[in-house]
Amino acid sequence: MFEVRYSDLAARIGRLETPHGVVETPAFVPVVHPIRQTVSTRFLKDMGFQIVITNAYITLRHYGDEARKRGIHDIIGYDGAVMTDSGGYQVLEYGSVEVEPAVMAQFEKEIKSDISIPLDKPTGYGLDYERAKEYVAVTLKNAQEALQVVGDTDAIWVGPVQGAEHSDLVEHSARELDRMGYKLMALGSPVELMEAYEFAKLARMIVTAKKIIPTKPVHLFGAGHPLTIPLAVALGCDMFDSASYMLYAKDGRYMTPNGTVRLDELVYLPCQCPMCSSHSVHELRGMQRDERVIEVAKHNLHVLKAEVDAVKQAIMDGRLWEYIMQKARAHPKLMEAVQLFKDIEMLENGTPLFKQRAIFFYEPIDQHRPEARRFRNVAAEFQSSKKMLILCPEGEVHPFYSTRSYREIMKKFPDAQICSYSPFLGIIPAEISDIFPASHNLATRSGHKLEDYPTFIDSLREFAGRFEQVEIVADDFMKQAAITTRLNARFVNDISEL
Repeated sequence: MFEVRYSDLAARIGRLETPHGVVETPAFVPVVHPIRQTVSTRFLKDMGFQIVITNAYITLRHYGDEARKRGIHDIIGYDGAVMTDSGGYQVLEYGSVEVEPAVMAQFEKEIKSDISIPLDKPTGYGLDYERAKEYVAVTLKNAQEALQVVGDTDAIWVGPVQGAEHSDLVEHSARELDRMGYKLMALGSPVELMEAYEFAKLARMIVTAKKIIPTKPVHLFGAGHPLTIPLAVALGCDMFDSASYMLYAKDGRYMTPNGTVRLDELVYLPCQCPMCSSHSVHELRGMQRDERVIEVAKHNLHVLKAEVDAVKQAIMDGRLWEYIMQKARAHPKLMEAVQLFKDIEMLENGTPLFKQRAIFFYEPIDQHRPEARRFRNVAAEFQSSKKMLILCPEGEVHPFYSTRSYREIMKKFPDAQICSYSPFLGIIPAEISDIFPASHNLATRSGHKLEDYPTFIDSLREFAGRFEQVEIVADDFMKQAAITTRLNARFVNDISEL
């Protein structure tokens, strides 16, 4: 059902098989209203959206038996994969819906939904623990009942993971849904977090769920902001739905790659999508409201699709870490969220051992990227029987043993252990300097403050402490590190002084 083709960090480019075709993930899933859809589903299909989501509860209330006869694809005029929400959004907004979970599950089966969501009870955000626990229990009960009602089916049924900020409830919810046999999971109710730009809390919620269900595809409800998408994908979300493209347009909000801006605040349209290439700001403002909303909604869809495609390309290029860090500068709360990447071990699982392109090291957080962490672990296992250690700063040429400096030192000190050093990678023994990424990286060479690089201090203390004699071609950064670690070493300014 789900095949991973490429990965980087916890992100995957995958293939999700549905009764109405294959969906490539990561995938943005536009919300389609079953009655009042203003941007046509044909337009969505022509844009390249392989899947949409619509509301089965509204469909049941409005169409009833007609929907059972025609099927959801005919109702909304879309021949690709269709995902259906069973009314959870209405429950979140209004507290309840007038339908039983079993009836809703049977209806989703009858209208031939490709991906179906049982009627859940979303926890939202800010709910007290006991109430959230109660909502999780209801959701799990409904999920179990849905599977019993639908029996064997070609459709993919979604396990709705609830619990919000209560991590133990998220874990319990994910574990129980996994035990029931759900093959696709959906992380529920983060809309309020995203509207408040609480990206760090959203990241913790995703990581909590992914620890329980690391391999299964994960859908994130309500993620329709261009800043949310790269973060969610990097942490392992494969699909995300939203009506943001239309809601923002109705509110006069024009999406950009880094957020939204009021249409009436724009002087120029900073985009070359078909809509923006065909109209000026003045022309948009002069349109009738309904026409303007549709045009802005189409632009917003182009921005969302472009963001997903940019993330996919970053995965293919092995540059998702760099892309995420660049995006993080668009908003302080996003930068706060990516600081959590320092401690997320699962990011290493999907990061390839080797990459075709050199990775970039810019600033302190980059010492924590999976490739750097992995190399330091390899270096920590390196064993040397030599008594003398010589350390040189890492240069532009890789691997270190191919440099002129190495050859000169080796000629003069054939019995010494020779290493280079990097604030990002720590101590790099020459013998393993051809291991990625020591063999293939570009890094900033100045402006590093020792207190920002605890991994380097640990690497120096652990490695250099094994030797009786230490000589260092030292820059200011290394001199401070040696003093901090109380390393008994001789400093020189150039290899000629060794």
